[in-house]
Amino acid sequence: MIDHIDKALLAAVQNDSQLTAQDLGELLNLSPSQAARRRQKLEIEGYISGYRAHVDAEKLGLQVQAFIQVQLSTHGPEQGRAFSRMLSTRPEIVAAWTLTGEADYMLRVFCSGLKGLNILVQDVLLPLPMVLRVQSRIVMDQTKADAPLPTR
Repeated sequence: MIDHIDKALLAAVQNDSQLTAQDLGELLNLSPSQAARRRQKLEIEGYISGYRAHVDAEKLGLQVQAFIQVQLSTHGPEQGRAFSRMLSTRPEIVAAWTLTGEADYMLRVFCSGLKGLNILVQDVLLPLPMVLRVQSRIVMDQTKADAPLPTR
């Protein structure tokens, strides 16, 4: 179990993963060594699974963000594994979820433009034998940035 101090530490490192043990200690009213030990414990126990920088997609020339719903024509372990393998080969697909309901997968993609999105849909996804239908939703504006997970 984690306590309120661990939860505060998780909130802090989600907002700034580069906080030093000194910074965390000051935020949490702990010594730097206590803060470092708590962070290390949360890492070992899997509460913190990694650190990453938030990179601006537009500055990289990725002008189109979209969500793509994929419905499979057949369902079975091999179709799921084959689809998952394809997902891992496509860098423009940054996240994927399996869903309940009509669609089997939801993909979050970033492309340089509409042409790149069209190629992904028409030349990559639709030709797959297990894919029945694809529906894409282009993001017009992100009104709330990806937020840290709630720790309370």
